[in-house]
Amino acid sequence: VQLQASGGGLVQAGGFLRLSCAASGRTFSNYDMGWFRQAPGKEREFVVVISWSTGRTFYADSVKGRFTISRDNAKSTVYLQMNSLKPEDTAVYYCAARPRSSRRPGEYDYWGQGTQVTVSS
Repeated sequence: VQLQASGGGLVQAGGFLRLSCAASGRTFSNYDMGWFRQAPGKEREFVVVISWSTGRTFYADSVKGRFTISRDNAKSTVYLQMNSLKPEDTAVYYCAARPRSSRRPGEYDYWGQGTQVTVSS
């Protein structure tokens, strides 16, 4: 499985961005997709995950109500709509895939290359 993340950039606080993660390779109905982020000097943290089979989602409390994950099965792409961005959302954002949803980055089998999101105050 190859994952290609895109859509990061520089935005002012209160603004929005939409990240995309395009997948190729194996059948995506077998994988749940997660987004994680890592700020400088910090550990990689869970943001959100979506089940490909059920569409069920789990969000980190820090982004609940502001971020929305969605998927397009036909395009094998998952999106992360990020609204009301805050400076503390600044990080490199990674998409990842594994057969079953998890909030633990160490349990994911496949990772995208990451896309930088910077939110200025």
